[in-house]
Amino acid sequence: MNEKGLALIKRFEGKRLKAYIDPVGIWTIGYGHTSAAGGPKVTRGLTITDNDAEVILMRDLQQYEAAVDRLVTVPLNENQRSALTSFTYNVGIGGLKKSSALRELNKGNYADVPRRLALWSKGRVNGKLTVLKGLERRRKAEGDLFMEPVASTSPKQDAPARRVSKPLAGAIIGGTALVAGFWDWIASFIERIFSWIF
Repeated sequence: MNEKGLALIKRFEGKRLKAYIDPVGIWTIGYGHTSAAGGPKVTRGLTITDNDAEVILMRDLQQYEAAVDRLVTVPLNENQRSALTSFTYNVGIGGLKKSSALRELNKGNYADVPRRLALWSKGRVNGKLTVLKGLERRRKAEGDLFMEPVASTSPKQDAPARRVSKPLAGAIIGGTALVAGFWDWIASFIERIFSWIF
């Protein structure tokens, strides 16, 4: 998770140190932490500190980052990985699994991901699926981050390097040694000729 992704999550989740009910009726605290993500269990009256909110966020993020790494089968740069982690943090691992965004991404359709993320802008309010403006803005921000190029990527995010098989590596090394040996022989031969002449 890079700084841009982390800032995106914090901006859209907000930080609340006292338990509250979110727009779809779920008890929430900190940076959008719910009991579904693990401890602490969020109940009426629960309060935490600023430091607690940060610790809980970092702990929660680990499982969502791991899910992105496990479920995405194509290379990602740090912005793409962070955008998908933010998405998963919000909709859950099950949401990522069944999303068309994941399906199309794994086919290599990177450019289609923002449009597919945008489909997840509804929440169930009073039992009815309703478009939520906050989710619309979040999906747009995640889509923009997903498509934003990065100057450099980490080895995990780059396309996997093609490995050279051991026999081929041996042939390359052997060939290099052979060429080096050939030039050594030529130099020795020339020295010998000069020694005969002079």
